[in-house]
Amino acid sequence: MLQPDSSTNNATINVATDNSTVSDFTSIDVDNIPPTYVDVDSNLETASTSVVKPVISTQPAAPSFVCDGRQHCSQMTSCAEATYFSNHCPNTKMDGNHDGVPCEQQWCN
Repeated sequence: MLQPDSSTNNATINVATDNSTVSDFTSIDVDNIPPTYVDVDSNLETASTSVVKPVISTQPAAPSFVCDGRQHCSQMTSCAEATYFSNHCPNTKMDGNHDGVPCEQQWCN
């Protein structure tokens, strides 16, 4: 068994009873501790970071319309729906004057 070296003078501190440097924290003390900040390298070109670039689509979002055989303006519920059917579905009868705007009297006026 190892015995402590009695030739050196080592001070022994009882941590459980030594209150000289220990302070009791309360929830109020913890709330008042300032946040820690980390400096970031100002030269971002050399830093290893990933940059997210937004992608702007030139195509409109996919419509929720489906060609289901409807052909007339009275069967539509909006100008957007009539326009989709007129542009994407066969045999529609919604653009009487052939100007590219369907259902002008009911929906797209």
